[in-house]
Amino acid sequence: MLSLHSARQRARKPADAPKIGLAVAGGGPIGGMYELGALRAIDEAFDGLDLTRLDCYVGVSSGAFLAAGLANRMDTAEMCRIFITGDSDDVQFKPETFMRPAFLEYAKRAASLPRLATQFWRELLFSPVEARWADLVTRFGGLVPNGLFDNAQVERFLRETFTRRGRSNDFRELAAPLYVVAVDLDSGEAVRFGDEGWDDMPISKAIQASAALPGLYPPVELRDRHFVDGALRRTMHASVVLERGIDLLIGVNPLVPFNSQRGPDSDVARNLASGGLPAVLSQTFRTLLQSRMQVGLARYTQQYPNIDQLVFEPNADDGELFFANAFSFSARRRICEIAYRNTLADLRNRADVLRPLLAAHDIRLRDEILADQQRSILDGIAPPVRDTETTARLKRTLDDVEQLVAQRRSRRTR
Repeated sequence: MLSLHSARQRARKPADAPKIGLAVAGGGPIGGMYELGALRAIDEAFDGLDLTRLDCYVGVSSGAFLAAGLANRMDTAEMCRIFITGDSDDVQFKPETFMRPAFLEYAKRAASLPRLATQFWRELLFSPVEARWADLVTRFGGLVPNGLFDNAQVERFLRETFTRRGRSNDFRELAAPLYVVAVDLDSGEAVRFGDEGWDDMPISKAIQASAALPGLYPPVELRDRHFVDGALRRTMHASVVLERGIDLLIGVNPLVPFNSQRGPDSDVARNLASGGLPAVLSQTFRTLLQSRMQVGLARYTQQYPNIDQLVFEPNADDGELFFANAFSFSARRRICEIAYRNTLADLRNRADVLRPLLAAHDIRLRDEILADQQRSILDGIAPPVRDTETTARLKRTLDDVEQLVAQRRSRRTR
């Protein structure tokens, strides 16, 4: 499903290069895989667009890794090799790294049990009128771990990824601004890592904080403040890039509520309540996020009327996507494939409207990609080239030189 807003009056002069920003929302592991599939489709279908050389990036939760990867010049083909095919010669992805139980957190909480129990029984014996069994919930609630899984492993994986082959784990060293949004648990304030005052924080730590979904991962402590998932405030935080004077916004949001009236014919699909608490919570969570997204997009079209905006989302009747385990990596290839084909279908169906809009930003649709309705996400991914650390850095430098020459030639012809 493609939401499209065409600018009322484009501010860019013909002689100026278009400024393009990318906003990638969160959505857990499955949401991140959907976003990867959608970005891969955009990458292949848009001629004249290089997702690794945009003017601004913002990422939230699982979308923050994709945004940071692109800002670090990791293209969608390489990220597919890392997460889908598993044949990357650069980064080795192990799903269990992201699902390792937080044993230290469990032990820390369990260690406080004797003290809390002693205090409660002392009050019960010496102040029975004041002690209430209902106080058990409040008093012993602190024994429940802040998160099931250890996100320190996530940060380590990200740090290793962003400190190899010429990439950087420092916001200040990137060629284009990157923002990663997390929420301060104690104040409810949204913090933009990468912005002034927070740009000295390692990118890996910022993503760890932004992806700390309450219940799944414990809050991340940075500068004596505790941070959790950035989606608690806004779904996509697209305003972060819209504020930077871009001409075109590309956004990806992987979570929309399921429409059981148009979905697959099954008892659970027709009646989500029969799916139990997981189905009810999933639909509630998706509905809240989608509602905020729609409000935000409506506001953005009024607040930024002269910026073209494209936001890609799943189809509401996609039952396979809805019923996939949001915290499982086992279905990642299938979810990526669904996103890839959905996005190409959206582009194909809206091609007539998109062509003039994209042309204003020196982008055209690749008809040969859109015409192939059987195309798979794996079709355009070449086998990896085995590089050493030195050759990878050399290729990166030569690519920079080639890009600089191309930009100078472009300025002369404008």
